[in-house]
Amino acid sequence: MKIRHIATATAALIFTGAAVAGPQCTDAPQSEWKSQEAMKQELADKGYKIDRFKVTDGNCYEIYGEDKKGVKVEIYFNPVSGEPVEERRND
Repeated sequence: MKIRHIATATAALIFTGAAVAGPQCTDAPQSEWKSQEAMKQELADKGYKIDRFKVTDGNCYEIYGEDKKGVKVEIYFNPVSGEPVEERRND
């Protein structure tokens, strides 16, 4: 009986982790990525205000901030191309 509870709890943790994990953006080595500073500058030039910038476990550049209209955003970018992969907006 106890083993079944442990297995159920473990499965729940695995599925919960998968639900909150971000996308996989690239398999390219970091030597092929745009530098973090270049990416930040590119986004600033497009009107983004970056509150937080990080590299994710899925090899993405992720930002939290605002777009040029002041809408709060969380966006994952491919660090090689600079293209958005996934975006969440707080319209």
